[in-house]
Amino acid sequence: MTFSARLKEEISNTLVNPLEMRTEICALLRFDGRIDNNKLILTFENASIARRVYKEIKEIFNVNIKIIVRNQKRFRIKQIYILEISEKINIIKKSLNIKEDYLETKEDKISYLRGAFLAVGSISDPKTSGYHLEFVFHKQIDAKMINKILKDFKFDSKILKRNSRYMVYMKSAEEISDFIKLFEAINSLFYFEDIRIYRDHKNMVNRLNNCEIANQEKSLTTGMKQVESINYLKDNDLFDLLDEKAKTVCEYRLKYPESSYLELAEIISLETDYKIGKSGINHNFIKIKELVEKSKNMVK
Repeated sequence: MTFSARLKEEISNTLVNPLEMRTEICALLRFDGRIDNNKLILTFENASIARRVYKEIKEIFNVNIKIIVRNQKRFRIKQIYILEISEKINIIKKSLNIKEDYLETKEDKISYLRGAFLAVGSISDPKTSGYHLEFVFHKQIDAKMINKILKDFKFDSKILKRNSRYMVYMKSAEEISDFIKLFEAINSLFYFEDIRIYRDHKNMVNRLNNCEIANQEKSLTTGMKQVESINYLKDNDLFDLLDEKAKTVCEYRLKYPESSYLELAEIISLETDYKIGKSGINHNFIKIKELVEKSKNMVK
C-alpha cells in the first residue's frame, strides 16, 4: 500500500460532525463523481474510502446506493469499488455547486480540502522520492478554488497545467507536514516526520562532509603552493633573507604540507618555543609570497 493510500485510509476512519460530513462529501462528489445515464457514479480503489462515502451519502441524502466490486487487472490484480446512485440526482447535483465564499470557517475549509484530497489528491512517499503533494482536476476553476483555500492556510501552493488537466501542488516538506496535520492523521504524520528528520540529518551530515573535504583540498592546494615558494627561495639563495620565525614556519610547512594554518600553528607551538596563531602563520606566508614575487620580477 502506498503512503497516499495509507494516509487516505487513516483520514477515512476519522470521525467528523454532520456539518463537516456534508462539506466533505460535497467536495468528494464534485471532484470524483460523474453523471452517466442519469446515474451518479463514483469509483474508488480504497475500500475504506468507499465505506465512508457510502455512509455519508446515505446519512445526508437518504438514497439507495448500488455497490459494484470489480477486479482490475493491469500491473496487478486489485479491487475497484463502484457506487451507483439513481435517486435524487438533481438534489445531489445542486449540493456540488458550493463556492469558496460559502466556506466561512476554518473547519469548513479543512472539511472541503479533506474531501478533495480523498477524491483527487496524493502525496509521494518521502522514503522513496522527494516531497510532493498534488491535486489533479479536470477544470481550471476547481484548481483555482482549492489553490485559494490552501493560500488561506498560508501554504505556498501553485497551479500547473499538465496536458488537459490542472495540477495544484506543493513541494515543501514542512508545508506538506502541516497539511497532513490539518486532517489529524497522527500515524501518517509521525511516519512523514520521522523520514523528514532522518533525511534532513543525513543531508546535513553530507553537507558537513563535503565542506570538510573541500577545506582539506583547499589546505592541500595552498600548502603545495607554499612548498613551491619555499623551495624557490632555497634554490635561489634567498632563504636566509627570512627571519628565524619565518624560517621555522617554512621548515614545518615542508614537514606538513597538507596541514591547515590552524593545525600548523598548533604543531609549531607544541614542538618549539615559538608561540604562534593562525594569523601569525598567514602573516609569515604573505611575507614569503612577496619575497618570491619580488625576486621573480627582478629576474624579468
